[in-house]
Amino acid sequence: MFVKQHSSRGEQSDVQYCEGRNEAFGVRLNCFAFFQDGVLIDTGSHSLRQVFRPFIDDVQPDMTMITHYHEDHTGNALYCAEQNIPVYMNPLYKNDCMKKANYPFYRRFFWGKRPPFSSQDMPETFSSRNAHWRVLSTPGHAADHVSFLNESTGQLFSGDLYVSPKTKVALREESIPTIIRSIEHVLEHDFSEMFCCHAGYIKDGKKKLHYKLDYLRGVQEKVIQLNKEGYKIEEIKQSLFPKKYPIITFSRGEWDSKYIVSSILKER
Repeated sequence: MFVKQHSSRGEQSDVQYCEGRNEAFGVRLNCFAFFQDGVLIDTGSHSLRQVFRPFIDDVQPDMTMITHYHEDHTGNALYCAEQNIPVYMNPLYKNDCMKKANYPFYRRFFWGKRPPFSSQDMPETFSSRNAHWRVLSTPGHAADHVSFLNESTGQLFSGDLYVSPKTKVALREESIPTIIRSIEHVLEHDFSEMFCCHAGYIKDGKKKLHYKLDYLRGVQEKVIQLNKEGYKIEEIKQSLFPKKYPIITFSRGEWDSKYIVSSILKER
């Protein structure tokens, strides 16, 4: 009643994608699932199961690879398992995902209640029908976050590592310094196109990640300098990120610009 839902499907560079979007109270949140060469990458949210489940049925994946445990990526993992499609993920939150999901109301409102599911441990490399893949550890957004590099095609599936070129708000659990290191790690590898679970297809993916890295390094330098000058977290936040985004209020503070600042200072 309060949520408007939208969806789209398409194909880009031999990668099929499905996007689902929820809009309510001025907040718009979306998520993607991708399919290439028998591999399904992420499953979308349970609230958008009427969008993602037909996509899963149509592409008939051999395996499901999860970038991280968040509910907008694992919402239909149980459905995959019920279709005898093996689900692989970083084992860090494997036991948590086998239990009933427990997260704030606004996330249940947008993404639904992720059903418990079982998974197999993510390998370091794997093969699909015609390609060889490498799993890259890319924590920061979540401790278990991984990205997938199709080494045969030079395409990166980055989960939530990229999302946008200029980060303005962060989740409470996120670490900007860790994200910086993860981007540096990814940029050591050879790829061109990038597929992001929120931004979708990005043609010049490596260039865009370089841009984001430069931006985050710049923010880090400014935060450290302002802190040396005696500014506190809230003061630095107001200086660098004066705008109050709707997600800050709607999430009751689980998303906030101050976490960009605090995660940088915490590492210092």
